[in-house]
Amino acid sequence: MTEETILANATLVLPDETVTGSVRIVGETIAELDIGSTVPAGAEDCEGDYVSPGLVELHTDNLERHIQPRPKVDWPHAAAILAHDAELASTGITTVFDAMRIGSIPSGSRYKKYARNLSQELWQLREQDALKISHFLHLRAEVCSETLVDELDEFGPEDRVGLVSLMDHTPGQRQFRDMSQLEAYMKGKHSMNDDEFLQHVAQLKTLRERNGDRHEVETVKAAKRFGAMLASHDDTTQEQVAVSAGHGIKLAEFPTTVEAARACHDHGIKVMMGAPNVIRGGSHSGNVAALELANLGHLDILSSDYVPAALLLSATRLGEMWGDMPRGLRTVTQTPAQVVGLPDRGELRAGARADVIRFRMREGAPALNGVWSRGRRVA
Repeated sequence: MTEETILANATLVLPDETVTGSVRIVGETIAELDIGSTVPAGAEDCEGDYVSPGLVELHTDNLERHIQPRPKVDWPHAAAILAHDAELASTGITTVFDAMRIGSIPSGSRYKKYARNLSQELWQLREQDALKISHFLHLRAEVCSETLVDELDEFGPEDRVGLVSLMDHTPGQRQFRDMSQLEAYMKGKHSMNDDEFLQHVAQLKTLRERNGDRHEVETVKAAKRFGAMLASHDDTTQEQVAVSAGHGIKLAEFPTTVEAARACHDHGIKVMMGAPNVIRGGSHSGNVAALELANLGHLDILSSDYVPAALLLSATRLGEMWGDMPRGLRTVTQTPAQVVGLPDRGELRAGARADVIRFRMREGAPALNGVWSRGRRVA
C-alpha cells in the first residue's frame, strides 16, 4: 500500500499567507491541502506548528567541510557524504546544490582538484538510495586558476549540474577589495606568513591575467552544455553586473555593494545573500550587510553558505523583521526552486513533491519537529 501521512492542525506557510489547516501526503506527493483545525483519525496533530515546504539550498560549502574537517585532513568520502546529507536533512534542507570548486592550481597552491571524483562518489550513493534528500551539483568555476577548462570538460549533462557560478577571487576586487580582509582570512585559515601571503597574491594576479578572460568564456559555454543555470559571484559594480547580464545570468551570489544589488534587480537578476550574514548582522569580509539589502528590497534568496542550520533561522528572522513569514520563507523555498527551474517543489500545493518541514518558534529560533523528503520522514 502507498504510505499516507496527514499533518493536521498546522499553521501552513503558503506562498502569500499562513492558514490553519492540514497537508495530506500520499507516497512522494502532496495529495491535498485542507483548511481548518480538525485532526482526522490517524493524523499527526501539529498543535499549531508551522508546516512549510522543505528548504532549497543553492550554495553550501558544507560537503567540503566534511571531506576536509581540518587543513591537510582528508576524511573518507563516503562517510563524509552521508554525514553531510544527514546534517542537511536535520536542518530542514530537502534539496541541495552541493558546491564544489573546479579550477585548481597544481603549481604549489593549496587549491587541488577534487570535484570529479567526489561527485562520482556522491552519485554512487544516490543510486544505492542511501541519501535522505535531493542532491544536485553546483560547480564553482574559478577563473583565476590553471586547469578550469580541463575540469569543465570532465562533466556532462548526465551529471546533474544544476548551477555553475563564475568566480573570480583575484585579490584586490570583488569579495576581497579590501586587501587587509584577504590577508586576515588567508593567514587565519591557512597559517600563511607575510612572504607566503605576498607570493599567493602575486600568483593569483598572474593567473588572472593569463587565463581569466578565456576561462570566463569557456565557463559560459559549459553551463549551456550542462543545461545549468549560470550565476555570478561577488559582483561589486554596475559594470560587473552589466557583464553578468550579458552572459544571461539570472542569479547573483553575494553582491558586495548596494550598487551591485540594485543593478542586479534593474537587469532582472535575483540576489542571493548568505544566511550567516543575516544572523551575524554583517559580512565576515566587510562587504554589504544582507539585512541592509533586505530593508531596501534587494534580497530575494538566502544560502546557508557555511552554516546549514542558519538557513531556516535567517528566513524566520526575515519573516519577523518584514512582518510577513511567508515572504521570509519564500527566500529559502519557492524563489530558489523557481530560479533553478524546479517547479515541482518549494510550495505547499496539491501535486507538488512532498518535501515538507514542521517547526515551532522557541525563544526566537525555529525548532524542527519533523522533516519529510519525497514523503519519507528523514528527520
